[in-house]
Amino acid sequence: MRISIVSDTHGYFGAWDKLYREYLQASDLILHAGDVLYHGPRNPIVAGYNPQKLAEALNQCSVPVIIAQGNCDSEVDSMVLTMPIQSPYSYVVINGMRIVVNHGHTFKDEEALFEAAKHFKAHVIITGHTHVARLNKRDGIIHLNPGSPVRELSKREDGRATLATLYNGKLTITDVDSGSVIQEELITGGM
Repeated sequence: MRISIVSDTHGYFGAWDKLYREYLQASDLILHAGDVLYHGPRNPIVAGYNPQKLAEALNQCSVPVIIAQGNCDSEVDSMVLTMPIQSPYSYVVINGMRIVVNHGHTFKDEEALFEAAKHFKAHVIITGHTHVARLNKRDGIIHLNPGSPVRELSKREDGRATLATLYNGKLTITDVDSGSVIQEELITGGM
């Protein structure tokens, strides 16, 4: 099973369209860690921002999408999307692997994030919010932030747009534009 993991699309249809054509449509499942449609008051509006068109694309997506609510996601977003967006946590079990998805903005620090993962007995906890892709492992739990697929919103020092994939027991963070692997981690437990 191929699972694609994204976050912080912030209404950028152009970024989603590229991502879908080149990566997501080959997936069996898409996990979205929130901040789906609205750009938020701190993010600039740049070319490709079209939340209505992104909502339409998500609604027509042939791959199932599971979303955890981000700090920029509101009740009105659920009126234009055909999938739920109002739960701060999504909990997915695939082949025995427990995955928790949360936007991440409510965790005061990384310690609180790992404590939440332990509470849910998760193998993997996925967050977004920072727009910085990273993989970090502690006490057998993997924290994944897929970053943002919108280059103009990336907070990475190198400015790369990113997504993550879980496939064949490996979590991979990929540069959306070049397809190059930025970071990867083998999964133990589950799968």
